[in-house]
Amino acid sequence: MFRKWFGTLVLSGALLIPPGIAAAQSARPHGSHVEGELLVSPRQRGADSELEAIYSGHGGKKIRTLSQINVHQISVPAHALEAIETALRRNPKVAFVEKNLIGEAQLFPNDPGFPSQWHLSQISAPQGWDISIGSTSVPIAVIDSGVDPSHPDLLQIQGHNFLYGGDPGDTRDVLGHGTSVAGAAAALGNSGIGIAGVAWINPIMPLVTVTSSNTGTIADTSAAITYAADHGARVINISLGWTGYTSTMESAVNYAWNKGLVIVASAGNYGNNNPIYPAALNNVVSVSASDSADNLASWSTYGATVDVAAPGVSIYTTANGGGYRSASGTSFSAPIVSGLAALIISVNPNFTNSQVVDLIRNNADDMGAAGFDQYFGHGRVNSYRSLLAALSTNTGTPPPPPPPPGDTTPPVVEAVAMQYDGKWLTVNVSASDAESGVAKVELYANGKLQATDSSKPYSFKMNTKPWAKGTYQIQAKAYDTAGNSSSSVSTTLTIQ
Repeated sequence: MFRKWFGTLVLSGALLIPPGIAAAQSARPHGSHVEGELLVSPRQRGADSELEAIYSGHGGKKIRTLSQINVHQISVPAHALEAIETALRRNPKVAFVEKNLIGEAQLFPNDPGFPSQWHLSQISAPQGWDISIGSTSVPIAVIDSGVDPSHPDLLQIQGHNFLYGGDPGDTRDVLGHGTSVAGAAAALGNSGIGIAGVAWINPIMPLVTVTSSNTGTIADTSAAITYAADHGARVINISLGWTGYTSTMESAVNYAWNKGLVIVASAGNYGNNNPIYPAALNNVVSVSASDSADNLASWSTYGATVDVAAPGVSIYTTANGGGYRSASGTSFSAPIVSGLAALIISVNPNFTNSQVVDLIRNNADDMGAAGFDQYFGHGRVNSYRSLLAALSTNTGTPPPPPPPPGDTTPPVVEAVAMQYDGKWLTVNVSASDAESGVAKVELYANGKLQATDSSKPYSFKMNTKPWAKGTYQIQAKAYDTAGNSSSSVSTTLTIQ
């Protein structure tokens, strides 16, 4: 989600349930999470031993560290989870603590009566292929239930299985969802068999985080995001989500974004405007679903968090077991956009992720109300127009120089001064970093990014008149040029 917006956050983990699924596949209870597990971020790096002693004192222990984003996955006695979460949240050594929520992939039943790939013509893909069919050096990471390793219509590279107890090298599709998502993005084109993806020759990196029972955790998905960023992916597709905001996943998304990746996620299949994460996060392209008449699909999630729309009804794609099927959902709209992002990067590998996103948004076909709207975002994607614009942009901005070697110390947020006069909120932040310097300071309200300042003095002034009445937690987050970050203690603002 790339528009700055503010809304009420639902701090829970209700699951994405697609319409048309039988009652036996109903949602898990609102707020579903892994029993006996928490995700904890130390306020300072290098304090692992101190925190592990604190975990032990609560009867818990560390399971693993998501080192790139400085988050511990810990186990605690299930009956005491709430009390331990409260205690850790009050500990000054802890930046944040949250439950390991469980989400579901946006799975739809097959629709075998719609065999053609109508969506490719709808987005002008055939014209776009005259410009680019993709590149084998631009992988697309598919975070999902795995991908059929022997499907003849999919080119794959080494992935990883993040499921507990699973073989890390076994990325077979345990559900069938991931194979269909992969085909919508990048089934081999002009191969004489099967179908064509939006991108023809871009390899898929299968990252398994969704189980055979159609569930997945924040910890596994966040680990997959950082893995993709560290192992050469240029695009990440996430066709699953949660209704609850999560700092862990936002940290993972920001980590991948800061390393230059384009992250695309499905907006959801609820038919309402409640935000779904990670699609609703900043630095994620949120995709709603359109039909063959360029109407918004009746079940598609919409709202201020949507960036673009893409076809999502009866998408003919690859199926687990080597065959093909028709499938519907924003799960299949998102990979169409991921495939387009891969094509754009294939045209010019020097494009930054911001440039790629702008090319997708600025060249979409405007649908619905003129300009940006809550149903189609900036419009329904147009492959040809986006690639034509990419072709005319001769050079992308070179990647930034590497950070100083060995810089692993986060910046220090020394003070946050806040003034509020009933309308204007003024926040001044003091931040420093001795090694590589402060790159930027972000200001958050209830976990949502509101503004960014990249030069001293770090000062923010916002009109709160449009904000709803209630209590807001205001927090600053500083980044150094090496990508390390730290957050201030949150300050409460009450609007009456």
